[in-house]
Parts: sequence; C-alpha cells; structure tokens
Amino acid sequence: MKQNIYDLIEKDKEFQDIIKPLIANETVQKMKNFRQHYETTCFDHCYTVSYYCYLICKKYNLDYKSAARAGMLHDLFLYDWRKRQEGRKGLHAFTHGKTACDNASALFSLNEKEKDMIINHMWPVTTKFPKSFEGFILTFVDKYCAMSETFEILQSRLFMKKAFRYAYLFLSLIIIKF
Repeated sequence: MKQNIYDLIEKDKEFQDIIKPLIANETVQKMKNFRQHYETTCFDHCYTVSYYCYLICKKYNLDYKSAARAGMLHDLFLYDWRKRQEGRKGLHAFTHGKTACDNASALFSLNEKEKDMIINHMWPVTTKFPKSFEGFILTFVDKYCAMSETFEILQSRLFMKKAFRYAYLFLSLIIIKF
C-alpha cells in the first residue's frame, strides 16, 4: 500500500510543483532522520498527509495549495518526541504545532491560513480548533495517517507472532512424531 501511494504522489506534477520548494529545503530533509509513528519517518508522514490534504481540498474547490504546504510542514519539529527535550515546556502533543509553525515560518513565507493549520492541527487533543475547512481537513487527515501507520506496523507484528506460533507448533509436531 505504502509504495502505491508514493507512486501516485511522484506522478502528480501539480502536487510536486507545489511542494518542491519545501522538500528541497535542507531542514525539511532532516525530517527523514526522525521517526514519527513506528517505522514511518516524520518526512514520510508529512509527505503523505500533504498529498491527501491536497487531493481532498482540490476535490472540494478549497485552498489546496495552502493545504499541501501546511501538510508538508505540520510536524517540522526536528527532535525525537519520545525523549524529553531540554528547555521544552509542556507535552509534545500540546506544543509541537507551535514549534513546527515557528520552524516553518523561519524558512518559508507562510500565509495566515497555513500558520493556523500548522499550529492547530492537533485539535481535539488541544482545545483550539482550526479556523478553516482546510485546517479541519489537515487535522483529520493527520489522525487518519497516524492511525494507518500505527495499524500497518501492529498488523505486521501480529502476523509475525502468528507465523512464529504456527512454526513452533509445526516444529513441535515434527519432533513429537519422531
């Protein structure tokens, strides 16, 4: 499944043109060094979120360019959120939207909608909700992708456990038979 979506993304020239200046940036490329959900890097997570936001917003005649850009930058925090960060106040879930927006604003010229989408993408975990339809779309797409990435890994691990269980059972039957 993952490869199929990447194939679609790579072939979508309009989407690539929108995010090319973002993904060409050295700091954005550093997102590849941080895990987001299990085996998914922060970069891959944002890349996928960005594409789904772009598709949905384009379908409904919304600001798909801002949605794609905000989706790509919504988790630009560049640290391992599982470890306590020196100087970081508050839990990651509540603070990283602001951190990502500050980091993205330092690198790119963002419009107000993009800033709001990045800062408020963690609603309903945070109490402040997005001001635009595009912001709500980013919020829900982000949750969908996070759940998909988590489910994909958990499913593969469950399959491996079952495979080992059956292999162990099979091996036991062979040993007992001899």
